[in-house]
Order: sequence, then C-alpha cells, then structure tokens
Amino acid sequence: MSDYDLLVRAGRVFCAASGFDGPGAVAVKGDRIVALGTEVEGTARETLDFPDDLLLPGLVDMHAHPARGGSRYGVDPDAHLLPRGVTTVLSQGDAGARNWAAYRDEVVDSCRTRVRMALNLSAAGESGSNRCFEFLEDIDVDACAEVAASDPAIWGIAVVTLQGPCGDLDPRMIFARALAAGERAGKPLLVGTRMHADWPLDEQLEELRPGDVVTYCFHALAENMLVEGKVRDSVWKARDRGVLFDVGHGMKSFSYPVVEAAIAEGFYPDTVSTDQYNSHVGSQPQHDLPRTISKIIAAGLPEKEAFARATARPAELLGLAGEVGTLAVGACADLAVLQFNEAALPLCDVQENERPGGCWEPLLTVRAGAICADHR
Repeated sequence: MSDYDLLVRAGRVFCAASGFDGPGAVAVKGDRIVALGTEVEGTARETLDFPDDLLLPGLVDMHAHPARGGSRYGVDPDAHLLPRGVTTVLSQGDAGARNWAAYRDEVVDSCRTRVRMALNLSAAGESGSNRCFEFLEDIDVDACAEVAASDPAIWGIAVVTLQGPCGDLDPRMIFARALAAGERAGKPLLVGTRMHADWPLDEQLEELRPGDVVTYCFHALAENMLVEGKVRDSVWKARDRGVLFDVGHGMKSFSYPVVEAAIAEGFYPDTVSTDQYNSHVGSQPQHDLPRTISKIIAAGLPEKEAFARATARPAELLGLAGEVGTLAVGACADLAVLQFNEAALPLCDVQENERPGGCWEPLLTVRAGAICADHR
C-alpha cells in the first residue's frame, strides 16, 4: 500500500506562506498536503517529476469573471481558469442579489474551481444586455447588504463607477450606496474607480475604508495613480490607511509606464489578477494569470513578490489563509506547476508596449488532490 496518493517533485518549489523555496516535493493524500520538503520519503500511487520547472500553490485570481451563463462577461472557470493553474477565483460582480442563488447553484457549488463572489451592487449583476446600473431600482442597498451578509461564499461587494456601467447616473451616488451596503453587510468593497476627470481619484480614495480593494490599479486612463510620473500622495495615504490595490489587468488596465513607475517607488500591488473574461477566450497569446505574473515581473516586481501576490496574499484577503495559497502540511492540495518559456510571445501591456523576459506557462494543475490539467 502506498504512503501517498500523489507525489510531485520539482526543481523549484515556492511557497510564500511557509517560506519554502528550493528543490523539493509535495506529497498528497486524499485532498490534503501531508508532506513538503527537500527529501519527502515514502511511496506514492502516482509520482510526477518536473526537474526544470516551478511548483507553486494553486494560483488565486483576485479578479476575474467565472460564470456558466448568466453573465455577459463570464467564462467557465473549469474550462478557462483551472487549466491555467488557477484553483481559486473571486468573481467581480458577475451576480447580484437577484440572481445570486442561481449563480451559487450553477457556479460556486458545481465547479471544480473554488469560486468566491464580490457581489454586484446592482441586483441584476451582469446578467443582461443593459448597463449594470441602467435602472435606479437595481441599486438596492438593502437587498445587496442582506444577501452579501447571508452567505460565506460572498467575500464582499463589487462596484465599478466607470462611465459604461453608470451611464447618466451620478457615480458619487452609486459609490455612496456601495459603501452603505458594505457597512450594513460588514463586507469590504472591490472598487473599479472612476477613470474620468469629472471625479478626481484623490476624492474617491478618501472614501475608502481599511480592507477595501481598488482594482484596475495600473491603468493609464484619466485619474490614474500617477501625477507627473510619481505615485499620488493620496494613493500612499490610502495604503497607509489599509486600502488595498489589485492589478485587474483586463483589456484596458495594465500600462507598463504606470506599473514601472509605481514599482520603482516601491509601490507594489497587494494582489496580481487578470480580470479574465469572455473577450479573452482564444486570445493569442492566451491571457491568463501566469502571463500576468510574468508581465509584472518584467516590469520590475521581484519574482518572489509576484508569486506571493498570486497565491498567499489573495488567499489571506479572501479569508482562506492556511487552506489556500500555501503548500503547508494540512492545506488543501491545490497545486500549480509552471514552466518558463524563453521563446514565448512578447509580454505586452494594453497599449502594445512590449517587454522582454520570457513567460511562465501552465504545465499541471491539481485541485483538491486530483489532477485537473496536464499540458506535458
């Protein structure tokens, strides 16, 4: 009889949560990690060797759009995220109070990928062809707060005050309602700020509370985090106050000049995320979390910091530390093996600026002890 169900060895094993970094192995029994180290002894029902590759905890994407219908932006996480090394993902507002029950049944409870929700302030979520804040009656503070407080799968509340979602409605009113819902539910906000001169970023940041998360933090549109090439004082003050900053790459929100200027000043994002949604399906190169990690490393973020911000740090923010984002004994056996491809397609930001450096690409995903994807 084997000691383990699965034994995975790699030339480099990195776990920010436990501090392990070097050649080693992870042993799995059932859905739990039972050994981590340089010399893991014992036999296994299945042994996998990756002598030239990197073994990480399953990646945690703090901002994407997992859905199976019901969201205009949604992608099936088991088809488009899990095979790319992401074992845990936070939905940025794909459902609201009105359709949360259906989303929970169809996505949270049915997918192999672990899914958590930042509930849309709009009761309709992203379920229709209209703007999510098209109708004032959908911006229901009581309904949002009640549902958000009722379910542990709901991490917080999502609000985006861009012109597209808000239309002709006052973004200040929408944001005030999101804050009210967050206060009533006792939940943080995941905020897409207003990227337009009609509402200064300095004023928006003053409204945020400790634990609230600003996503799209490295966009280069109006009211971005830089003034004259330097990180705004209001951004530093918000961070000192406990406001958090997430990458949220997407189609418009990752600019090398902004990222590089921020990192050069020592301003690191708290979490590295993709904002991956259906427009990315079939993209060449494929937009995913390993590529986003590679881009921010190319922009100057130290490699270990980048890995931590896609594993241990988002797991901590989601309240999953010790279970997710770690290779420690006793944690859920979520693993991602990545290979470094020197010949990968260029690392481009949303303005097609390129940076050299090669790219991390997914080789293997293990979710709760079971192999979900093997690209060898």
